[in-house]
Amino acid sequence: MADSQFEELSAKQQGIFRFLQEFIDQHDYPPSIRDIQNGCDISSTSVVDYNLKRLEEKGFIRRDREVSRGIELLGGSGGRRRRTVAVPVLGKIAAGIPIPTPPEGAEADPYAETIELTEEQTGGRNVFALRVEGNSMIDALINDGDIVVLEPVQSCDDGEMVAVWLKSENETTLKKFFHEGERIRLQPMNSTMEPIYTKPDNIEVQGRVVTAIRSL
Repeated sequence: MADSQFEELSAKQQGIFRFLQEFIDQHDYPPSIRDIQNGCDISSTSVVDYNLKRLEEKGFIRRDREVSRGIELLGGSGGRRRRTVAVPVLGKIAAGIPIPTPPEGAEADPYAETIELTEEQTGGRNVFALRVEGNSMIDALINDGDIVVLEPVQSCDDGEMVAVWLKSENETTLKKFFHEGERIRLQPMNSTMEPIYTKPDNIEVQGRVVTAIRSL
């Protein structure tokens, strides 16, 4: 866009547009309406929506209301929108002492949380997410409160980071997986913690880690 066209925008619209550029450059996907409201210190989401409409009318952005975070910057302004998908955060998983699984027959809570990821982050796969509790994976740069994104699988290769259900203990844990003769080693990535050893028939692999999202 020409500088003269940008100068014709209101101060609020200029601020929103700059925020869009900075957010997309940093996160590689567009902000939500709430992100814009908070980031630009705007009184309400309706004010954000009004100014986005003006930016769209003047050719600075394109909005796709059928897609979450559907904002695209136009006219060589950079930060082309990448399509995102909503990934459900299904609960918590231990990266330390295993957390017991819910009792059999307990009603599952509806998804209370989702996170927006780009298709590049998910690899186009069907994925789910879990929030980490504990510090046994800190050497893999996964800390307490981070979110791990997993692909549902029932088997894995040695060295892969997986969510595992320990059947006898009725517990789940996040560890690196290794076959060792007639037993399985579930290895924490924390030099102060000991591995978990168990029999192959005592475990069920539930998901393989695709990526991790740091908690800010």
